[in-house]
Amino acid sequence: MLRDSDRIFTNLYGFHDWHLKGAMARGDWNGTKDILAKGRDWIIEEMKNSGLRGRGGAGFPTGVKWSFMPKTEGPRPHYLVINADEGEPGTCKDREMMRFDPHKLIEGALIACFAIGAHAAYIYIRGEFVREAEHLNIAIDEARAAGLLGPNACGSGWDCEVYVHRGAGAYICGEESALIESLEGKKGQPRLKPPFPAGVGLYGCPTTVNNVESIAVAPTILRRGAAWFAGLGKPNNTGTKVFCISGHVNTPCNVEEEMGIPLKELIEKHAGGVRGGWDNLLAVIPGGSSVPMLTKQQCEEVTMDFDALRAMRSGLGTAAVMVMDKSTDLVRAIHRLSRFYWHESCGQCTPCREGTGWMSRMMGRMVTGDAELSEIDLLEEISRQIEGHTICALGDAAAWPIQGLIRAFRPEMERRILDRQAKTQAA
Repeated sequence: MLRDSDRIFTNLYGFHDWHLKGAMARGDWNGTKDILAKGRDWIIEEMKNSGLRGRGGAGFPTGVKWSFMPKTEGPRPHYLVINADEGEPGTCKDREMMRFDPHKLIEGALIACFAIGAHAAYIYIRGEFVREAEHLNIAIDEARAAGLLGPNACGSGWDCEVYVHRGAGAYICGEESALIESLEGKKGQPRLKPPFPAGVGLYGCPTTVNNVESIAVAPTILRRGAAWFAGLGKPNNTGTKVFCISGHVNTPCNVEEEMGIPLKELIEKHAGGVRGGWDNLLAVIPGGSSVPMLTKQQCEEVTMDFDALRAMRSGLGTAAVMVMDKSTDLVRAIHRLSRFYWHESCGQCTPCREGTGWMSRMMGRMVTGDAELSEIDLLEEISRQIEGHTICALGDAAAWPIQGLIRAFRPEMERRILDRQAKTQAA
């Protein structure tokens, strides 16, 4: 269990002052000038040594991503874009960081900008996050007034501005290239890669896109040292992580814990356990709505990190743990998710544009049992035709929950179909 002294987000629940004065009392903006004075190469090397992997879902090493940016400034300016869209169902970690610890993100943005040679950072925030956007803008104004941002930020000689850009609530804009398109004022649709954002990003310039949590933890890592962060968690899955626990638990919550904590321990120690006791557990979606669910037996064994969950044919994703007890209609729950992905598909790729609708309609019939047994295999085949055949990962996100349902709970789907057939014959 993570010690309080090792927690990075010390105001996750909003008990303390989130303004500049309160943030500085908790250690934010402490020695930022000294960190910048050590130079870009030192910062990037420390981030690599810390083992921090992107907290937005993909888990790509943050320091490595920063190192992809051109080493010298050419005629094209460099940009940092912070993904604060957070549209994944079940995920509510970034909004708490922005609402109650905005200065961690602002300080992290300055350090990341310096490391990648950028003079401007854009925080692309989900349009519904009204209070979060307000707090960020206030925090930016406070930092600028104190000389921590703007010209000669923190007295470092580096000019840096941070801007908040409010999105319009499209899930697809959480994908980095669709986010960039939206930021440019265009329709939010993913771009083909390559070229990658580090070469051709915002306005055709070198750009790094990072999740809120990835940027917000950077100052603490650099202050306390890469070895400290790398000493937490498991090899290749280091550090702390904010987990969102929701659903059928006694005390739903956000909590910062070590990477690699057992899922059962996470639920029982921090969320008050499963409603009705552990034996009442049916399934858990461990990383936001786009990853396959786990059975009760898998939940007793798995640890919460990228590699362990991948070995279980699921994923850590955004670490949004959705707990479902035996009262849950799993087929209906996955149907609801399939409708969400159908609605949020941007329509650019044919497999996703057409396939998400097919899957949603087939899942609707699976709920009532109004299908043939052979259609379960057909549904899985359709999901395989979508997975890996689209520009972005939305196709995968739509396919994986259905694949997980068929893999783990196929007998329930078959039972509904057979029950429906029996009733029809009896009538």
